[in-house]
Amino acid sequence: MSAQPVGNAAIHSIDHFALNVPSLDQAEHFFGNFGLQVERSGNEIQLRAADNHRWGRLLASDRKSLAYLSFACLEGELPAIEAQARAAGADFDRASPHKTAEGIWFHDPDGNLVQVKEGPRTMPTAKAPFNVPVADAHQRGAHARSEGQPVRPRRLSHVLLFTPDVLRAVEFYNKAIGLRLSDKSLDIIAFTHAPHGCDHHLLAFAKSSAKGWHHCSWDVASLDDVGRGASQMNDAGYKHGWGTGRHVLGSNYFHYVQDPWGSFSEYSADIDYVSADKPWPAGEYPPEDSMYLWGPDVPDDFIFNTEAATAQA
Repeated sequence: MSAQPVGNAAIHSIDHFALNVPSLDQAEHFFGNFGLQVERSGNEIQLRAADNHRWGRLLASDRKSLAYLSFACLEGELPAIEAQARAAGADFDRASPHKTAEGIWFHDPDGNLVQVKEGPRTMPTAKAPFNVPVADAHQRGAHARSEGQPVRPRRLSHVLLFTPDVLRAVEFYNKAIGLRLSDKSLDIIAFTHAPHGCDHHLLAFAKSSAKGWHHCSWDVASLDDVGRGASQMNDAGYKHGWGTGRHVLGSNYFHYVQDPWGSFSEYSADIDYVSADKPWPAGEYPPEDSMYLWGPDVPDDFIFNTEAATAQA
């Protein structure tokens, strides 16, 4: 893989994702129980977290797939990013009904539609607070289950896409929009961050025979929220997933819940943070030492790309 450019223009945040889904009714039930604010209008659902930012658009379709991914950049950097994306081989000419006049639009080498626009920062400027409640002696450390409030994620943390070529995807997004490699495991999985101060990753890639949507990850305030979120979804009928555990790459506590279409949504807490003014030496980890520090065994279908199965049918 070529060296990362120094001083290239870069996005600072994910603005939102747009996901095609086969059933808005199922989407409303799943994400509403997950703890997101669900706003339905016509053939679309908008998703908001506790910060009230619109993080997701769910669009009625015949099957699940990524419609597009929208990033935000600093004011004045859009022309430089457009030039970088063109030089990196982005396809600006392919038609799409999702394209608007706002920002720039292009397809990446896998055919994913990407928007970049000037916009406010949604990625935190410092590591997000992590709540570790500690009870003194002679005090109860936990409340009754019936007294708990629903878990509501604070914001979107990151998304992970399937790709046939992980290293090509990392190189393209580095050259086109300035994302930098955080850590990877061979050519199997890789994590990238924005250089303006960012969580360990805002965009990640996992190897598959085809492109696809693997998961969206949502930041919560504590390990307790991760566990209570898992219980919240279990009570709503969503019992399959992976967790609770702790990752190695990113260090976050996690619990993944499988959605009705075979992909996942993750409760995530205490992810590593890469400051803008500090170096982050990208690590190379063997597969057997990169998935999780502790937790249950990885389910067989956790890295199954339902979109690849559909494409081969």
